[in-house]
Amino acid sequence: MTPSQPAIAGQLRQIIYYHLDNTSYDNALFFAERLAAHDPRSVESPYLLSLCHFRLGDHHSAHEISKAIGLRGSNAPCSYIFAQCCLVLGYYKDGIVALEKSRSLWSRKSSLGKHTVCTRAQQPDTASVACLLGKLYRAYDDKKKAILNFEEALKFNPFMWDAFTSLCDMGVNVRTANIFKPNDMFLESLSMDQFYGVLTEQKEGSTTNLMEPQPRKTSNRPAIFDTGADPFDSQRSTGGNEVVLGTNFLSGENDLMSKINAARSRITFPAEPGIEITETPTAGQNDSNIPRIGHPPEPPQAPARKTKNIHPLESGLADIPPRMGYRVGTKRTQRLQDKSQEDPLSESNPGLLRPSAPGGSGIERKRTVSGQPVHPRQPSEESGAPQRRSARINMFRGGNAKANSGASTIGGSRELKKARPQISKIVRPNSSGSNVVGRAISGNRKPLEENNMDVDQAEAPRIKEIHPQPTITKSAESEAVKNEEVLRYLLELLKKFGSGYLALSQYRCSDALAFYNSLPRPHQETPWVLSQMGRAHYEQAAYTEAEKYYRRLRILAQTRQEDMEVYSTILWFLKRETDLSFLAHELVDLSWHSPQAWCALGNAWSLARDHEQALRCFKRATQLNPKFAYAFTLQGHEHVANEEYEKALTAYRQAISADRRHYNAYYGIGRVYEKLGNYDKAYIHFHSASVINPTNAVLICCIGNVLEKQRQIVKALQFFTKATELAPHAAQTRYKKARALLALNQLDEAQKELEILKTLAPDEATVHFLLGKLYKSLNDKGAAVRHFTIALNLDPKASQQIKEAIESLEDDDSYDDSMMT
Repeated sequence: MTPSQPAIAGQLRQIIYYHLDNTSYDNALFFAERLAAHDPRSVESPYLLSLCHFRLGDHHSAHEISKAIGLRGSNAPCSYIFAQCCLVLGYYKDGIVALEKSRSLWSRKSSLGKHTVCTRAQQPDTASVACLLGKLYRAYDDKKKAILNFEEALKFNPFMWDAFTSLCDMGVNVRTANIFKPNDMFLESLSMDQFYGVLTEQKEGSTTNLMEPQPRKTSNRPAIFDTGADPFDSQRSTGGNEVVLGTNFLSGENDLMSKINAARSRITFPAEPGIEITETPTAGQNDSNIPRIGHPPEPPQAPARKTKNIHPLESGLADIPPRMGYRVGTKRTQRLQDKSQEDPLSESNPGLLRPSAPGGSGIERKRTVSGQPVHPRQPSEESGAPQRRSARINMFRGGNAKANSGASTIGGSRELKKARPQISKIVRPNSSGSNVVGRAISGNRKPLEENNMDVDQAEAPRIKEIHPQPTITKSAESEAVKNEEVLRYLLELLKKFGSGYLALSQYRCSDALAFYNSLPRPHQETPWVLSQMGRAHYEQAAYTEAEKYYRRLRILAQTRQEDMEVYSTILWFLKRETDLSFLAHELVDLSWHSPQAWCALGNAWSLARDHEQALRCFKRATQLNPKFAYAFTLQGHEHVANEEYEKALTAYRQAISADRRHYNAYYGIGRVYEKLGNYDKAYIHFHSASVINPTNAVLICCIGNVLEKQRQIVKALQFFTKATELAPHAAQTRYKKARALLALNQLDEAQKELEILKTLAPDEATVHFLLGKLYKSLNDKGAAVRHFTIALNLDPKASQQIKEAIESLEDDDSYDDSMMT
């Protein structure tokens, strides 16, 4: 008989997801085409087909396939894949339209916690879609809507790291303390079972909610231990003959479980609801192994009475293989210990243990359905009693504590029937079950009297089914507390990362270094943190210190391409031509299509003063990534070196178009206009750069230079003073401040600055020349001649200007600083 069409489509979908999960994208694409041919009208067929093309990097095909449905916004997954393709291909408007149309279909629940080894989120949640929409709006140059969507993504899920970094890169002043915390919207978007335990296994269509009791499922096939279950999930509800794992499950007992499974396969007892083979009916019954928070445990229905000749197997016995020579008394000992641990429940709720059952009272020897007597609870087991492996299994099973109680051979019914007459009404925990006559007066009656053990025949199974609930509920609550602690720890850790990233995006480099140094040591030794710390030192012009971090980064991640353009620039400033050439060729050999590698190679050619070759490398980098702003800026620097100012301006403007906050490009345009003598435009661009990076002393000094050339010495002095405060060890900045003080005839302040400068740069000829000018103004001719002579020895090329200054000591010449300009 030909299978149904939905069955074939369902199996094809399973095959596709299987290959996607195993990153076999070619196989997934092949079967996605089969699904599209078999079920062309389904909206899932184009979604899976476009998803496979997208995973393979074929964005054009994925865009074309998902366009029909995705652009209409009638299917959220299709719209999401379509928008992803639009972001890559530059069709920003189409992607925005698709996501906005499908907004009503967005899942308002967070998918966080649903991804385990056996489940997945079938479609993106609101946080993921809002983050993608924010990226599209940012690329579309709609900053306001981009910020709104990034904020929405972070409210639904504070772990959306790229949404946070995008806000920082856009220059938005965010508060990390308000972002990285479990806010109300985040908690509401999580379902309760996710919030109470991220480690709780989520199952589509059969999820066990910790807040509600679930019916037990029956099955005719032997249960197989699920080796693909979440290893971190200590509470896992199962149905039928599956093994229920408790919180005490140890990974080292997999051999035991394999033996249990092998024995199960040999048991052929049916488990249908219509046949009473268990102590408690399975039809319409709540699973006692599922913790129920906020719901009182309900007693099960009384089981049907069995004839004395038939000894049915209970569910626990069907699940556990019998063992040869196993003693009944030892099992009862463990069963009594399990019951004693749960006494508080039966004492606080005695009514739950007394449902009426026919024909149970008045019989001296009260027995269960299986023929075994009702046993008293015992507070604890003697400390010396050993615990068998089968006893540990019973602890795992919770309520089914009677398994293996009398089984000694594979023919369990026969041996149980033989063992039954040897059991008395009351047995001490350490009794082996062989000497039972007279044990009823041995003095261990107190638990029986206190707990009202005058019950009927069906009471013992109910007690065992109800008892595990408080233990598992308490365990679930402890798991919830643990998971909440884990959540808060991760958010606190993210807060440190976010604070460091935000500080660096605002060029508060010292603060960024402080935040990154506060991270745990293992995180500090990761490539991303090392790169961030190296970049912070680079922005402070501490190139030697920055190089140390990038050198460690190269040792940890030799194949890393990201941020290598910054490392190559650091080597360029340090004039390490050999190291830079080696780095460039290593990166290019590693990845020919890496724009960072081509930038490093261009810097190597630039250091070798081959500007044409450097320009070719930088242009190749921009071809590989048209949004690579730094490559355009490096092009502009090379054009300035070749005195091609118009081409330089074009390159700098392309860099600004790629990244509005790329202050290096504004600085480059300011330099070009300064060289062209257009000081007003130079001031505008230097000021724009300093607004983006207010802590850069070089930019502030450039503003002072422009003002000085416009003869606005007082304003220039203010910027020079600010620059020296930001970079107190920068000799060039302090020199310009001293020169401005001399021009304003503030000789005392100028002398202080020059004395500091002489300590910072004792072998700089210009410093001694300026000191000679200072002492000349102070009429200290001897000191003036001494410093002029030192300057002459340090810089013989400037001998003509220095000799003229010495000869003019007797004259009242005005301030002349032609040597310094």
